[in-house]
Amino acid sequence: MESGQSELEGRRALIAGGGGGLGSAMAAALHGVGVDVAIMGRSAATAETAARIGSDARPVHAIQADATDRAALAAGFDEAVERLGGLDILIAAQGITLPRAALDHDLEAWDTTLETNLTSVFELCQLAARTMAPGGRGKILTIASMLSFSGGLNIAAYAASKGGVAQLTKALANEWAPLGINVNSIAPGYIRTAVNRHIWHDNPKRTAEILARLPAGRWGNPEDLAGPALFLCSSASDYLHGVVLPVDGGWLSR
Repeated sequence: MESGQSELEGRRALIAGGGGGLGSAMAAALHGVGVDVAIMGRSAATAETAARIGSDARPVHAIQADATDRAALAAGFDEAVERLGGLDILIAAQGITLPRAALDHDLEAWDTTLETNLTSVFELCQLAARTMAPGGRGKILTIASMLSFSGGLNIAAYAASKGGVAQLTKALANEWAPLGINVNSIAPGYIRTAVNRHIWHDNPKRTAEILARLPAGRWGNPEDLAGPALFLCSSASDYLHGVVLPVDGGWLSR
């Protein structure tokens, strides 16, 4: 890992959803190995997270943009590239979950979920690839889910969006590998974040069922994504294209 870490120093990364649990953990990992980092999010927590990760000597840039506002997202991307002085790495980690029984699922919640979790991911990937292609090099990392492989319960829009992210990752990899751009994805398992608080905080029965199936014997922490993210953003992964990498404590193997 040492060679990968030194090789990443001075690279420029944008982490969308960087104010959230998964995004902030990956942003901190990249910043820790010398990457110049900008994080993007819609809430004030984005600036707070940037201040916590960064320092006076090496600040983390905070960009405020709503993933459901396509024009604002594009403007936020442009601001990030300008402040970083270019772009080598994109991590599209933005996402929401709005649990609903499918029979009662309102279309407004469906549209918001798909716009946030899938359409905005495509928009940022496209913008990033246009920026990276002239240089013949770039790393794009999306965030899929265990529900990219299964349907889940009472979460149809989220499952549809994350299934879409996995397939989008493969489709973009097919087109952009010849341009020198690696497009890969991490599929987190059950990681204790705000996105699945409705399980680990509000549903002890389901939490116990999940824990019983996990060979690792525990829920994951956001920091468990740091190593895989560093690998997929470094030259160590140059021959990986279209991979959806489960980081799941063994969930899929049982």
